[in-house]
Amino acid sequence: MPNHIELLDLLLTNRGVSLQDRTRFLNPLYEDNFYDPFKMKDMERTCIRIFEAIKEKEKIVIYSDYDCDGIPASVIMHDFFYKINYKNFSIYIPDRHDEGYGLHQDAIDKFINEDIKLIITFDLGITAVKEVASAQEAGIDVIITDHHLPQEEIPKAYSILNPKQEGCSYPDKMLCGAGVAFKLVQALIKKYGEYWKINIGWEKWLLDMAGVATLSDQVPLLNENRVLAYYGLKVLKKGHRPGLVELFRKASVDITKLNEEDVTFTLAPRINAASRMADPMKAFEMLSTTDPVEAKTLADHLTKINDERKLMVMHIMKDVKSVLKKREEKSLIVIGNPSWRIGILGLIASKITEEYKKPVFVWGQDGGGMIRGSCRGWGGINLVELMTLLPPNSLLEFGGHKNAGGFSVSHEEIHFLEERLLNVFNEDTDNVEEIKEYVIDVSISIDDVTNQNYEVIEKLAPFGMGNPKPTFLFKNTKIFIIKEFGKEKNHLELIFKNNKGKMIKAISFFKTRNDFSPSLEEGNLIDLVATFEKSNFAGREELRLRIVDIL
Repeated sequence: MPNHIELLDLLLTNRGVSLQDRTRFLNPLYEDNFYDPFKMKDMERTCIRIFEAIKEKEKIVIYSDYDCDGIPASVIMHDFFYKINYKNFSIYIPDRHDEGYGLHQDAIDKFINEDIKLIITFDLGITAVKEVASAQEAGIDVIITDHHLPQEEIPKAYSILNPKQEGCSYPDKMLCGAGVAFKLVQALIKKYGEYWKINIGWEKWLLDMAGVATLSDQVPLLNENRVLAYYGLKVLKKGHRPGLVELFRKASVDITKLNEEDVTFTLAPRINAASRMADPMKAFEMLSTTDPVEAKTLADHLTKINDERKLMVMHIMKDVKSVLKKREEKSLIVIGNPSWRIGILGLIASKITEEYKKPVFVWGQDGGGMIRGSCRGWGGINLVELMTLLPPNSLLEFGGHKNAGGFSVSHEEIHFLEERLLNVFNEDTDNVEEIKEYVIDVSISIDDVTNQNYEVIEKLAPFGMGNPKPTFLFKNTKIFIIKEFGKEKNHLELIFKNNKGKMIKAISFFKTRNDFSPSLEEGNLIDLVATFEKSNFAGREELRLRIVDIL
């Protein structure tokens, strides 16, 4: 095992952090590590238009996406308007089930009737060519703030803030939607803060929302995103939002010891549950309220519907397994039911992919009767390319990334979707193979599971995409005790003994001894792949391992 200095050096090298960038990476400084927001294309023009709207008391709509990026972005803008005592604005978040993602014409028609003068989008809008044209023609200016990849034709909006757009020289292209929103507020305060009597630096209170979105949206935690996540966690720990304090309390998370996993596994699912199961505005209200009574009510509501979401996913997965058991095994899976709720299809697709190790297309029916679905990739297959290869008119719409996407399909064509996907899949994919989703940093022993080494590892936090949690290989390690825990005994705990006779635990949720091949037995020697973690369950701190794989 390398000593502490060597371990830190090795982990930084493995993450591609150069010698000159190490101090900046390990100790991000707010004042030094943020770029000038005015380096973003259209920032000056955007700030001037918002300032004019405020001065003229124009009606403004904040139009944001319904997920854990768009909602925090809308909270950032809401808090800014409240700080400058501007009340003539409203929040619009489309319904995931009935409206779907994006800027919608029906909403724009409503805004025209309400005499809205300015729409500012967050985490969407960069593909809304027709909708933006319609608003602009009706005398409503549209400012788009987004981070998604622009298409060939971009909307003729009043201005566009998107680091990925052509001609934008902003140094960090990988901000999330709330990251762009934070840069907008930073710029507004820099330009007009004195006029509004806001001190430069007040915007730091908004870093909790930028940090939550940066961690939840799985953008690379490098460059400016690392600073947003790093300081976002610091602000979150101060507990100045009563809704978050209450929500974490209900989830038995100590907000003063918050880490990135508490955001991604506890907070994000509850925020997303609002749009998956009910009304996304409830998540916005929970994050933005300053009233402790309202905060408790809203945190209770989000916790309740998140529990309902888990139950719904469990029931659907039971149906999926029952259907697939009777089916002939094929190289990809297409499955659906008109009764399945659109908002949870991505979760279902991810679970099926994880269990069956195949690309998956899952469909349901939205409130308007349209068949829409989510897909997840496996084995290096590019889903968007796969859908592009389908015969014309097979899908009404589709999009996404290599490993995750969405689609809509007509009632007639859904019957042929599996066959058509199989045809192009089998033609185009000769070498599908399971890809390990981790890289081993170094081989160590159970004796190296110490608080000192944990502290070295934590210097690299927060972890996420682009900065994965350090992963270690423990070769020829003897299992001392095997336990299964939880109400249904569906979680695994392995106990090892170090040279000093101290017990070291390694756990895996939703796995049992029989999920590994060959199945695990006490006394077996195994090659364990795991990460370090600290559990604070029931107020008791414990250093343990989280099982990644058993080779």
